[in-house]
Amino acid sequence: MIAALNGAVDDISKAMRLHRVWVALAREDIGDQHRRTTLGPLWLLVNYVALMGTFVFVFQPAGNDAAGYSAYVAIGLLVWFYLTEIISLSVSLFQREESFIEGTTLPLFVYVMRMALQSIIRAGYAIAGCIVILLLSGSALNAAWLWSLAGLFMILLATPAVITVFAFLGAFFPDSEFIVGNMMRVGMFFTPVFWVYNGQDGVQKYAYHWNPFTYFLEIVRVPIISGELPMHAFAVTGIISLAVWAIALLLLGRYRKQVVFLI
Repeated sequence: MIAALNGAVDDISKAMRLHRVWVALAREDIGDQHRRTTLGPLWLLVNYVALMGTFVFVFQPAGNDAAGYSAYVAIGLLVWFYLTEIISLSVSLFQREESFIEGTTLPLFVYVMRMALQSIIRAGYAIAGCIVILLLSGSALNAAWLWSLAGLFMILLATPAVITVFAFLGAFFPDSEFIVGNMMRVGMFFTPVFWVYNGQDGVQKYAYHWNPFTYFLEIVRVPIISGELPMHAFAVTGIISLAVWAIALLLLGRYRKQVVFLI
């Protein structure tokens, strides 16, 4: 285990020293995806706002405060779409990077950080739209937003670990790409992204309390919506993040050299 940990740390440290490589690759990827479009990457902002508006229009509960619900959904979709992207795309990461992995000696963590930065850049446009929606909905900018920012930072810290774990999952079990994709699509309806939990029993009670995604949403949403510090959500999210990082380090340390034979 110590050898695996040392191998993982060595791979990560080498990748960090090559930060210019994965930063350049990530920026190039974002530009290529929108090269021939009129709005360019601004389509990421348009897509987020359009989806948010659709969810509010369709799912807003009767008698609910429209502005408050708009803020609720805006934050929920922001976090959920980010988590969905990094999990769903991670499963096929090593297959997409096959030519680089087979043809270069770059550390494996370079490809993890390349994807992580792509997702962060795309999320940046959604964050800009979310802030505008929050201000228009009457959410006052105050010190509680700093806790929300801390929640976003915690999610960003967990991102490379999540990508690593699911990338290895996809390398060892190719069918997991379809399994994970379907689970994330269904999981959206079992996560309080657009529905509000008010203590009701039944499926929603278990979907709220036993769903790990709930706590990742709450550490960003609760400080802005209610001005409170969700200590329990931060604790659960921290434990999950540490566990995922531990698994990621073990996988990276033990199997980073075998990936080339699996893809």
